[in-house]
Amino acid sequence: MKRILVPTDFSDEAEFALQTAANFARKFGSEIYLLHVLDLPVHLATSETSELPEALFFVKLARQKFESFTDKPYLKGIRVFDIVESDTIASGITKSVTDNNIDLIIMGSGGATGFKEVFIGSNTEKVVRMAQVPVFTVKSLFEIRDEESMIFASDFSRESVEPYKRASEFAKKTGATLHLLFVNTPNNFVTTREAEERMNFFIKNGTPKKYSLNIYNDHTIEQGIIHFANIVNARMIGLSTHGRTGLSHFFNGSISEDIVNHAMRPVITFKIPDQTEG
Repeated sequence: MKRILVPTDFSDEAEFALQTAANFARKFGSEIYLLHVLDLPVHLATSETSELPEALFFVKLARQKFESFTDKPYLKGIRVFDIVESDTIASGITKSVTDNNIDLIIMGSGGATGFKEVFIGSNTEKVVRMAQVPVFTVKSLFEIRDEESMIFASDFSRESVEPYKRASEFAKKTGATLHLLFVNTPNNFVTTREAEERMNFFIKNGTPKKYSLNIYNDHTIEQGIIHFANIVNARMIGLSTHGRTGLSHFFNGSISEDIVNHAMRPVITFKIPDQTEG
């Protein structure tokens, strides 16, 4: 976690993310890359900004906001780089991850509901879907404690082994007890024996320092994750995400994105590698 990207629109939620990133940076010796994406109108975004006074105005305004936004006591002594990109928000973030060799994205999320959630989706959801690095979303300031706890919820299919390894490493770095969670639902029932066999296979592929194996029954996977998190008082929820797009995403939905939207706890997502990768 040497390089942390914090996308910002200079909102309260974005400042929660920046404060959280500052806490991570102090603990792990990280650098912070603070990104503001200018989602400009088409006639500005498709032209050379140096030739358009309107575009220059937006860039200058962003620089001014950076100055006041980064002039915070909690950032003292931390290396902070500010970046302005002209792009769609999700695409601009993806580009910055590659250009700056980012290890972790920390984002604020206010959540999206109803029509907006189904047909538009929040920018945070889009980033969770697209990002190749872990995405840590917060709705309030999060500080790492001496005794941490984190859930890793999964169906524990073989494709989720790599995300689990990354979740296990994250738990080790933060000193968190990792609660592996399998949620049984009426429409997707798995026997206790099979669920335990799946989880034990994962443990052999990346054993965290402190962990527990848990099977929880609920009406839906999302409800099960949130209810179990309340029971064990977990401070973070870890999930793997497929990164589906298009009609596949629309019809199948994404549990990870639903949890990011609805859970009040911080959520960290780990991308399942595409079968075509590597």
